[in-house]
Amino acid sequence: MSRLRVRYAETDKMGVVYYANYFVWFEVGRADFLRTVGWTYREMEAEGHSLPVIEAHCQYLQGARYDDELEVRTRGRMISPVRIAFDYEITRVSDHTAVAVGRTVHATLNSKGRPCRLSGRVRAVFQ
Repeated sequence: MSRLRVRYAETDKMGVVYYANYFVWFEVGRADFLRTVGWTYREMEAEGHSLPVIEAHCQYLQGARYDDELEVRTRGRMISPVRIAFDYEITRVSDHTAVAVGRTVHATLNSKGRPCRLSGRVRAVFQ
């Protein structure tokens, strides 16, 4: 789980979080999730892997506003030998209201940009 506070720069003229920022927060949640299971993006890249986003979806349930404290809950799972999906739920801490849910799908590529399988250690986390 990740916690963040909405910054003024992340809101639009109406004082509501600009829609694209949710995808940035998904990335925060994804990086923190990977760190908690013992595999950072830095280690992944050192091992010659990358996880480019090939699909992204966000359903906006209720607007978040400046200074709201938010929690990003992230779950990951393998959907094929060379694809990983992450599911996200963003909630406002003050009232536990879900403000957005989403999903990203990632290909697993080697250092030459070709699809590859992740190590058994990493795959075990996503089963």
